[in-house]
Amino acid sequence: MLLILFGVLVFHLIVLILLIVSTASSKWTVESQGHSDLWYNCHSNSQGYRCSQASNEDWIQAVQALMILSVVFCFASLIAFMYQLFRLVKGGRFYFTSIFQILASVFVMCGAIIYTIMRPDNDRQYGYAYVLAWVAFPLSLFSGLIYLILRKKE
Repeated sequence: MLLILFGVLVFHLIVLILLIVSTASSKWTVESQGHSDLWYNCHSNSQGYRCSQASNEDWIQAVQALMILSVVFCFASLIAFMYQLFRLVKGGRFYFTSIFQILASVFVMCGAIIYTIMRPDNDRQYGYAYVLAWVAFPLSLFSGLIYLILRKKE
């Protein structure tokens, strides 16, 4: 049982790291002259490399908020798991942890969907941070389902 709990904890930490990296990273979209993310648009030209803040449009602010919420809820579920690990009665389930982790997966999914639909269509390609966000979605959902099934044995 200890090995299973350790594996679940490591899996949860991997999901949290993926969410943090995808939220804070600067490569949501890339093009030949620069890249952009949730926070900045950076381009190189004959005068050098310049970065400006991301647009103030509602959709990018919604993606920013959803990605931050996914990180916060994933971290809160990690804290809840650690608390329930020591305070939960024998045979109890990790429902509270599961709900927070599933909410984190829903937030990251909604943020990635909004970014996919609303980003400007031009010669830009998706970057690694965008891919990490989509990878974090099923992993956090799976983690939440594991917490839903998991029982405390001792």
